[in-house]
Amino acid sequence: MKRILLLLLLTTVTSFSYANKILVPMDQSQSNHMKAYGVAYWVLSQDEPIDWMLNFRGGSFLLPARTGIQNELVIRGVSYELISDADAARYARELSSPSTNMDMMRLEKVPKIAVYSPKSKMPWDDAVTLALSYAEIPYDVVYDDELMADELTTYDWLHLHHEDFTGQYGKFYASFKNYSWYIQQQKDYEAMAKKHGFRKVSQLKLAIAQKIQTFVAGGGFLFAMCSATDSFDIALAAAGTDFIEAMYDGDPADPSAESKFDFSQTLAFENFRIKKDPMEYEFSNIDNTDARRSRSLNEGNDYFKLFQFSAKWDPIPTMLTQNHINLVKGFYGQTTSFKKFTVKPDVVIMGETTAADEAKYIHGVFGKGFWTFYGGHDPEDYRHQVGEEPTDLNLYPNSPGYRLILNNILFPAAKKKKRKT
Repeated sequence: MKRILLLLLLTTVTSFSYANKILVPMDQSQSNHMKAYGVAYWVLSQDEPIDWMLNFRGGSFLLPARTGIQNELVIRGVSYELISDADAARYARELSSPSTNMDMMRLEKVPKIAVYSPKSKMPWDDAVTLALSYAEIPYDVVYDDELMADELTTYDWLHLHHEDFTGQYGKFYASFKNYSWYIQQQKDYEAMAKKHGFRKVSQLKLAIAQKIQTFVAGGGFLFAMCSATDSFDIALAAAGTDFIEAMYDGDPADPSAESKFDFSQTLAFENFRIKKDPMEYEFSNIDNTDARRSRSLNEGNDYFKLFQFSAKWDPIPTMLTQNHINLVKGFYGQTTSFKKFTVKPDVVIMGETTAADEAKYIHGVFGKGFWTFYGGHDPEDYRHQVGEEPTDLNLYPNSPGYRLILNNILFPAAKKKKRKT
């Protein structure tokens, strides 16, 4: 028995000694897609560059053949294959061939990640922090104090927790105004605004949105989901106007505020109309939740399609849409998706629900930086409600909806290539 075990050990060691690369497949054969991103991030943190094989087996990773890396893959339960230099060279030729829609993207820099979120516990979870935690990718939580102190400049990538940048406390007033958490949240927000010299929460949130906008313009990477997407652009467009009703900021809204909106200041949306009723759980007509109700969409038939882009000519949207399937389960949120007529013409739509005529996953450039907006709250909880338990990602290690979040995490690590146009 000992001889058999020794022989197996020698065979494994010998096989690894001849391997020059580790291929981490990201197709249907992968046992844990989510953890694979974590390993890729971990390798980058060891100052080891890796290659992202765009459109090859679901967006596979090519890692250096190091014993420590192999051990990490085993510990985290990630599938991998040991390949030779000859195999790696063959794959490189195949991916670089003009006849294939594939490419090799070198990842070199480990991104420093921040999540903009209240420090106090919230009564609902956030898909991005769940994904980062499960994938074992480190991040810092920052909020208004840090942004007002201009600490955002030390980060590469920022995620916006499900924040309401309009200063209307998520428009939860009608349903939750008497709940202790809502009352405390309003007190905390008002205290924060006063601390930084603002009379209203909406004024502080505008200042924060503008600092984030400056972060992106300077070369930062911004990712947002659900209500953080449209409320962010609404705040930027409405700068200098008062469209907030008295129960939120103490005085009535300017009835002509909407006519003063400046859509040139927004990242993604234009020509939208705000929802003026303070009791309505909706910010604007950007969100397509209302229209979906008439389209007979339900948990059984609600899917959005990922577009396929040219890996060689459009590497950025190609990276952001890497997946093992291109038809992804839909999911709701306060901002579920985006009406197409509100999306600016220069924005790249990367995923859409044809049956609802909506954009679900969009991307754009602002200044020297990039942003991605993803509609909905939780890719594995179709109708997540306030107060529900967080999703257990141990049950969804191969979630294609969560993979889109993690594509964005690695995007800032990519070595910039010269434009082909």
